[in-house]
Amino acid sequence: MARRASSSLHPGILLGIAAAVVVAIVAGQSLFKKKKPGFADVSPMNIEDFLENGNSLRGNEYSLEGKIDEKLRWTTHRGQIVSLRVTTPGGDEFIPVEIPPSFNTLNVEREQRYAMRVKVRQGGIPVATAVTRL
Repeated sequence: MARRASSSLHPGILLGIAAAVVVAIVAGQSLFKKKKPGFADVSPMNIEDFLENGNSLRGNEYSLEGKIDEKLRWTTHRGQIVSLRVTTPGGDEFIPVEIPPSFNTLNVEREQRYAMRVKVRQGGIPVATAVTRL
């Protein structure tokens, strides 16, 4: 009498398929996960403190996130000054940010959202040390 072939799948094959599905889901989530805006290693700037007395924040680094409202001034040797519209609980505020000439290759556009790492220099003027378009 002839033996009949088994019609069920081997348990090792089922485990392999399950492991492949789990790996594909984890890889897909890590590839398509949206990058968090801003700079996690510095604290966000307290806009109220800045508007009250920006000079008190000098020497410190902060993160800012907002929309470019206007490009105020640009020269190839001094960089540019932009007005950044930042949303606060009290409404939108406008913060001037100096972007040094080392960022001249960066095309900063109006009405675009940016995250910036800024260092407040003498006089309470925020100077960008890193700029990322969101």
